[in-house]
Amino acid sequence: MAMCEVCGNDYDLAFEVHTQGAVHVFDSFECAISKLAPICEHCKCRVIGHGVEVDRHWYCCAHCARSAQGAAAREIRDRAPA
Repeated sequence: MAMCEVCGNDYDLAFEVHTQGAVHVFDSFECAISKLAPICEHCKCRVIGHGVEVDRHWYCCAHCARSAQGAAAREIRDRAPA
């Protein structure tokens, strides 16, 4: 069994996530998200989907990017044009 690094649960179905040269052990996706998902720099929620990056800053959506970055993010959209 392996111990989750977030909640400490010793669980037989724990899994590893290999990222940026490190190995992490979790017992659930919830714990993995709480440890690894970036935080929106505007509203502070976890960026679980694709998110938006502007000048090396992460946002959960285009609205937050535009709100925080102003003119630098004016063209950011949540969807690509059809």
